[in-house]
Amino acid sequence: MDMLIFELNKNSKKPLYEQLYVEIKNAIISRRIEYGTKLPSKRKLSEFLNISQTTIEIAYAQLLAEGYIISVPRVGYFVEAIDELPYIETQSKNEEVHDLKKQSYQIDFHPGSIDVDGFPFSVWRKYAKNLIDEQYKELLLTGHPQGEFELRAEIAKYLFQSRGVLCVPEQIVIGSGTEQLLPMIVQLFDKSMEFAIENPGYKTVNRILTQHRRKVHPIEVDEEGIIVANLDETDANIVYITPSHQFPTGAVLSATRRSQLLNWAVGQPNRYIIEDDYDSEFRYFGKPISSLQGIDKNEKVIYMSTFTKSLMPSLRVAYFVLPKSLLPKYQKTFTYYNATVPRFDQHLLANFMKDGYFAKHLNRMRKIYKKKHDRMMDILEMYYPTISVSGEHTGMNIVISVPHLLTEKQLKQLAAESSFGGLKIEQIEDAIHQLMSIWKIEKEA
Repeated sequence: MDMLIFELNKNSKKPLYEQLYVEIKNAIISRRIEYGTKLPSKRKLSEFLNISQTTIEIAYAQLLAEGYIISVPRVGYFVEAIDELPYIETQSKNEEVHDLKKQSYQIDFHPGSIDVDGFPFSVWRKYAKNLIDEQYKELLLTGHPQGEFELRAEIAKYLFQSRGVLCVPEQIVIGSGTEQLLPMIVQLFDKSMEFAIENPGYKTVNRILTQHRRKVHPIEVDEEGIIVANLDETDANIVYITPSHQFPTGAVLSATRRSQLLNWAVGQPNRYIIEDDYDSEFRYFGKPISSLQGIDKNEKVIYMSTFTKSLMPSLRVAYFVLPKSLLPKYQKTFTYYNATVPRFDQHLLANFMKDGYFAKHLNRMRKIYKKKHDRMMDILEMYYPTISVSGEHTGMNIVISVPHLLTEKQLKQLAAESSFGGLKIEQIEDAIHQLMSIWKIEKEA
């Protein structure tokens, strides 16, 4: 072939061999050097470009390794045939790409908010610092796929003492949230099995089930929770519920409904209940209600919960408790899975719980949220009976029902659901009055 003029800059930070490699590669891709063309020998190209043969040898070796050229012994290097890369014009090529922006509010009623000022930063910092030490270097390696045993053991003790859940650490699986754990539960069941969910309910659950191509039956909710009798009108095998604090209505599943639900589950061998114990740590009236799992005698309940409200949303530690009868299926299905929560975070939380700090933190936050809850209810009473409130007995959010003066879309935009978790107690009165002003609701005389 005739010598090609390659633009090599000896003053560039990029090595000459890399510049030459790129120039020849681009010439091959653009077909300026055609298939089958013999490249100049290292000696001739060295003399022509006034560079060392070693530089050319390195460039040729890279082209050879990537398949742009082939070497024929005692003959030389030849350009290999490559497919021409198609070019498709797209409308989005010159469009700017932006991150998803989280909408900010002057007053945040988001139901996922917590009181960040109540977090025990100094204690958490101490445990985090202790773990960053060479004696814990094994935490740099992959851990148990179900999560660290130390944390599972602490969770098992906590669940028994606070929620009446009966389990051993081997039944617990730790993950980074409902969005990661629920799909694992779904995969334990045959695709022909159908699911029932609360209506209204947690939209993410419906999305997950739909994405996994599972048939979903919405079941109406009233002031006693899910209407269990309606399950018999469907072919549902598995029901997902939030019995301790139904989301979003706040209804607590009554004792009668709990018995009905467990009886429904034992009616068929392939029926199960997924109990999401969402927001159950905070109850403002009466004694805590035991979990469904704790009164289940037939291994029909899969229990789920998280540290989102009790500790912090960003920790991303959740878990489920499987009936012993489902463990073999889980272990067979997910043998290749690794835990999605960092081992350092798991051990930090385990130590925090073992030394009693989690219980202390929870008790402190119960008092803080009780004060906020009571303050919010006092202010809302000024607007009775124009408004009504439900879900106020437990959890960190309530539902305010207003007259149909506005459209559903307008109410949604203006916050139809209120959470007090992230508000400072001194903000609550002004926040409620602003909300009512937006909704055009006046105080009762």
